[in-house]
Amino acid sequence: MNKQDILLDDQRIQRLFSCLSNTGEESRIVGGAIRDVLCGRTPHEIDLATAALPESVINAAVRYGYKVVPTGIDHGTVTIIIDGQPFEVTTLRTDVVTDGRYAKVTFGNSFEEDAKRRDFTINALSLSPTGQIYDYVNGLVDLEAGRVRFIGDPATRIEEDYLRILRFFRFSASHGVGALDPDGLKECVAAKDNLIRLSRERIHAELFKLMLSTRAPEILAIMSHHGLVRLLFGDSFPTRVTRLRFFEKLINKQPTSLLTLAAFAVIARADVLRLRENLRLSNEEFNRLIVMIKIYDRLKENSQAPNRTLLNELLFLYGSSVCQDGLCLAVSDTPPESHDSSWLEAAYFVASAPIPIFPIKSAELISRGIKPGQKLGTALKLLQKAWIQAKFPQDPLILENLICQAIEDVTKTS
Repeated sequence: MNKQDILLDDQRIQRLFSCLSNTGEESRIVGGAIRDVLCGRTPHEIDLATAALPESVINAAVRYGYKVVPTGIDHGTVTIIIDGQPFEVTTLRTDVVTDGRYAKVTFGNSFEEDAKRRDFTINALSLSPTGQIYDYVNGLVDLEAGRVRFIGDPATRIEEDYLRILRFFRFSASHGVGALDPDGLKECVAAKDNLIRLSRERIHAELFKLMLSTRAPEILAIMSHHGLVRLLFGDSFPTRVTRLRFFEKLINKQPTSLLTLAAFAVIARADVLRLRENLRLSNEEFNRLIVMIKIYDRLKENSQAPNRTLLNELLFLYGSSVCQDGLCLAVSDTPPESHDSSWLEAAYFVASAPIPIFPIKSAELISRGIKPGQKLGTALKLLQKAWIQAKFPQDPLILENLICQAIEDVTKTS
C-alpha cells in the first residue's frame, strides 16, 4: 500500500470526493496532509482544492446533507463538516494583488498554477481521488532530502506574505535536515524588518508551532543570531532551550511551546509582561508564565537542586504540572556539564509526590471565636504560612499549637 492511501482510505474523504464530483469539476487533496503522510506522520488537518466555484461546492455539500461554514468565502474557502470533522475546500486561485499581509485573488481552474503560488515545494503536492500524486515543483525530491525550499524566487514569495519568513524557519525545524536552504535564509534575513507588519496573533501561532519541533533549539539559535527574535520580542537565550530539551529527554517529558518560550526568552517577570504584549499571549498563557517565573525565582535562590521541603511548598502552592515547568526552567540555567542526578530526583519527586493538603478548615477557627471576614482570612494565611514552615505536619498536637499561635497573633493585631 502506498503511503498516500492512508488519506484515501478515510471514508469521510471518500464521501467528500463523491460529494464534490457532483460539481462537475476536479478536486484533489492538497498541501500539508500529503507532505505529512509521505513522511510517516499523522496529518492534523486535510484540505482540498477544487476547480468548482464556492457556490457550487456549497450547493453540492448541502444536497448531501453536510454542514457548510463559509470560513473564507472571499478567498474561495468553505469548510464542510462530515461526522464532526471539518475539511477546508478551496477553489483554485491566483493572486492578483499582494502586500505582504493580504491578497486579492481571482478564481481559476489550473492545479499547476495553484501549486506554484504556494510557499514551499514540499507544501505544493496534490493528490487525486485515484491516488495519483501531482508534483509540479519537485516537492517530492525536496521532501526526500529534508530540504525546505521556496517555490521560485524566495524574495517574491516573501513579498507576497511576510509570514513566510517565520514559516521558512518553522518548516525547517519540523521537516528540514541539515543546513537551511541558503537562498531562502538569505532572503528571510533581508526581509526581516517586515515582520513587524504582521499581526501579533499570526506571529504567536507560527512561533508556538516552531517551538514544538525537534530542531527548535537549533533553529531558534539561527533566528536569534540573525536578529529576527530581537525584532519580535527582544532578548533571547537559545542555549537554555538546548539545555531544557536535554533535561526533558532525561525525565521523559514532552516539550511544550510555552515552556520552550520561557527558556528562550524569560528570566524575569518583566519578560513575561513584554511577551504578553508582543505575542498577544492568552490570559491562561500569561498566568502560567507568571507562576513559572515565581517557581523559577524560588528555585534559583540556591545553586543546588531544591530539597523536598521547598518542593512540597511549591507543590502545595502551585500544583504538580506548573511546578515541573518551573523546575525545568531553573535547570535550563544550569551548565551543560553539571550533574543532573539531584535535579532528576527533584523532577521525579514533583511528578509523583502527593500534593500536601492543608488540614485546618475555617470552621475550626470559627468554632474558636474567629468571626468570618477579614480576621478569619488573616488567621488562615498565618496558619498556612506557619504550617509550611513547620514542614507540613499532620500531628494533632503540633496543629493545635499552630492554631493557638495564629489565633493569638490575629487577636493582638485586631
